[in-house]
Amino acid sequence: MTRFEVVRTGASASGAQPATPRNVPHRGGEANPSAKALQDKFSAAIKRVEVIWAETIVYVAPASAHEVIRWLHDDQSQQYDFLSDVTAVEYRDADVPIELVWQLRSLPYRRFLRIKAQLPKGMPLEIDSVWDIYKSADWLERECYDMFGIRFRGHPDLRRILMWEQYKEGYPLRKDFPLRGRFSRSEQLRQALAQNPEARYSMEELTIADAFAELPEDMRERLGKGERTGE
Repeated sequence: MTRFEVVRTGASASGAQPATPRNVPHRGGEANPSAKALQDKFSAAIKRVEVIWAETIVYVAPASAHEVIRWLHDDQSQQYDFLSDVTAVEYRDADVPIELVWQLRSLPYRRFLRIKAQLPKGMPLEIDSVWDIYKSADWLERECYDMFGIRFRGHPDLRRILMWEQYKEGYPLRKDFPLRGRFSRSEQLRQALAQNPEARYSMEELTIADAFAELPEDMRERLGKGERTGE
C-alpha cells in the first residue's frame, strides 16, 4: 500500500477494523486519484496528503508548487482547468508556517483538489506566481499579497488591491496585526483622504468608450440616455 492509498472505514470480513495509513489522516472518503498520480510523478516534492471529509489536500514543496500546478493543468489525465481560489492561512503558533492554498477543479473529471505550500515565517514570503497558468490568479494573488505580504514572483502587476498602495500599517490578516491598527483613527483617516485612487490609471483605462459596442443592449441604452440627459 502506498502512502496515498486510503482504506475504507468499516469492519473487514474478519470483523477487524482496517487501519488508516499513518501518513494520510483519514476522516471519511477516499483520496482523489490525482494525489497518487502526483506522488508517482513528483516523488519527494509531495510532502504529504490528507483526506478530510472527502476532500483531498496535497502538501507540496514551495519550490515545486508551480511545476506541480502546471502539470495538473496541462496533463490530459488531470485537466485541472479551473482555479477557484488562491488564499493563505496563518496559525497563531509562531513556529507554524503560513500555508498558501490553491483550490483547483478539474471540470472534465469532476474532481476537486486543494494544494498547499508551507512558507516559514522567518523567511521572505515568496513563491512563484501561477498567473502564467491561470489568468484568474491575477487578482487572487494580489489579495494574498495585500492581506498577508506574500510576494508572487513573475506576477505582472503585484500591488495592493483592497488597501491603497501607500498603506503603511502592514498586512491586515497576519496574526501580528493589531485589531485597531498601528495608527490612531485620525491618522488612518488622514492617510486615506490623502490618497488619489485614480493616480495609477490613465483616462483610457477609466473610460468604457472603447468597449461600448460590446456592452449588452440594455446597458448601452442606459448609458446613451444618461449622456443625452447629462446624468
